[in-house]
Amino acid sequence: LLSLCHAEEAAVIVSGLRSTDVFVGESATFTCELSHPGVRNVQWWLDGTPLHNNLVTEISEQDGRIHTLTLNDVACHDSGTVTFRAGPLISSAKLLVKGISLPA
Repeated sequence: LLSLCHAEEAAVIVSGLRSTDVFVGESATFTCELSHPGVRNVQWWLDGTPLHNNLVTEISEQDGRIHTLTLNDVACHDSGTVTFRAGPLISSAKLLVKGISLPA
């Protein structure tokens, strides 16, 4: 009998990104949960552009498993596809930023 021993079991996405609708000026938060920590090469993208931690883009990680992206003060042009990538794992969701319609 052959017993397979994995030194490092491949992580999987437990809970992926969910599409989010927000109004202009609000914050949009995306969360992806991995089965276990230690996945390298974690990166967030918006429509193919890599995102980096700054005043408007908050990237955080909890226990190495829960990865969160918060886009603050969004504008209409921020609408698009948010992608989370951790090694070979990928999760994507849509961000729709809605303009505020003023009463006539």
